[in-house]
Amino acid sequence: MHKFATLRQLSTGLGNGDFSAVELATHYLALIASNQQINGFITVDEERTLAIAAKADTDRASGRATPLTGVPIAHKDIFCTQGMLTTCGSKMLHNFVAPYDATVVSALDQAGAVTLGKTNMDEFAMGSSNENSFFGAVTNPWHIEHVPGGSSGGSAAVVAAGLAPAATGTDTGGSIRQPAAFCGITGLKPTYGRVSRYGMIAFASSLDQGGPLTRDAEDSALLLSYMAGYDEKDSTSVQRQDQWLTDVPSAGIANLTEKLTIGLPTEYFIDVDAEYIDQVRQTFEQLGHKCVDVSLSHTDVAIAAYYVIAGAEASTNLSRYDGVRFGHRCEQPESLHDLYQRSRSEGLGAEVQRRILTGTYALSVGYFDAYYLKAQKIRRLIANDFMAAFTQADVILAPTTPAPAFRLNALNKDPVAMYQQDKFTVPVSLAGLPALSMPCGFAEGLPVGAQLIAPAFREDLLLGLTKQYQTETDWHLATPQTHAGTA
Repeated sequence: MHKFATLRQLSTGLGNGDFSAVELATHYLALIASNQQINGFITVDEERTLAIAAKADTDRASGRATPLTGVPIAHKDIFCTQGMLTTCGSKMLHNFVAPYDATVVSALDQAGAVTLGKTNMDEFAMGSSNENSFFGAVTNPWHIEHVPGGSSGGSAAVVAAGLAPAATGTDTGGSIRQPAAFCGITGLKPTYGRVSRYGMIAFASSLDQGGPLTRDAEDSALLLSYMAGYDEKDSTSVQRQDQWLTDVPSAGIANLTEKLTIGLPTEYFIDVDAEYIDQVRQTFEQLGHKCVDVSLSHTDVAIAAYYVIAGAEASTNLSRYDGVRFGHRCEQPESLHDLYQRSRSEGLGAEVQRRILTGTYALSVGYFDAYYLKAQKIRRLIANDFMAAFTQADVILAPTTPAPAFRLNALNKDPVAMYQQDKFTVPVSLAGLPALSMPCGFAEGLPVGAQLIAPAFREDLLLGLTKQYQTETDWHLATPQTHAGTA
């Protein structure tokens, strides 16, 4: 079996009897055990994985198989998984065993997917480099001296390294798309409300959204078809019936028959060397699509608005981790105040503390109007920019990141420079729109990604266009090569 096989290739192999689910799971568990350099996993439970795989073999033998039955995947350690550690990459939850499954986990379990383990991540999903984990930094499989991106860097790295064929992730301000670009894989952020947030530990509730990290668009569509759906346990879940999504497991992504107008936002190309985006544009034009310039005029204020809103929501969501209700508790507290203060200081890392303090300040009396309310007004202006752009174009094409993956520790002492890594992904999140990052080349020997953005609930356009691109090119087939400095 090929180390970098896709979900559909593995599903076909299982269906043909080329190998069993147990043999497949054993193969991937061996790969994970032999590659600790990337530090992509926090928890691997071999006994549990093999038991699930054995059940999958039984289901296939009795004719109860879906395309995912017996296929291994990994989950970002932000999704509650019953009976397994769910740490969010934090000391605060380093020993928390979830008593229930997140809806995403249960949906993929019911489809027969085999969980290999829980992937490393920036603590509570706060970060752009995956250096903020209590369990240590994740490294980029293309070069271990570089970051894999964050916060879903563990998920992106294990897929890129061939340690899992696919993984779940979450995207709050770009945390699926940015690591997908840095690691040379395909990452899809669905429309806000498309995928249930129940059991997905909250960072910023109005922004968080789960999605897939895979090798190509077909696999992203397949995972999304099982992850998506209305969930009465999530008040932000949207009730929709999209036939194209229902058809994906049996028929794959429908071929695009229409010629699209693709918008290129001028603000995304200022002071950015995006020659590779021009090559993507040329490929789309050769396929018969039309490219036009569009404007997203409030792009330059998106980062500021995002970090006020996300910090404010984080300060509220993380208030429960106080050493009493949830999480790490300090030893021998002298008072209730001492218990709260030391438990949170010991349990939460520097970046999480920074964002909580920023958010609490923005929500405080005297500053709410000046910061939080103004940030929400900017959020509306950004959404309006996209609405106007989509009157001129069907989808938008832009860089996913300003540059390829940076070196480990390069930006740790400059939070503002770190935050700027998300300047092309944050606006989409503020607007609640779907977006996809696809590999489209290399710069400085590292992968780069192109980002496609669509109107709400039009993931079919993103996936169809990406499928076309990946039929014409082979960037998504590139894998990390073994040489000095790489994993």
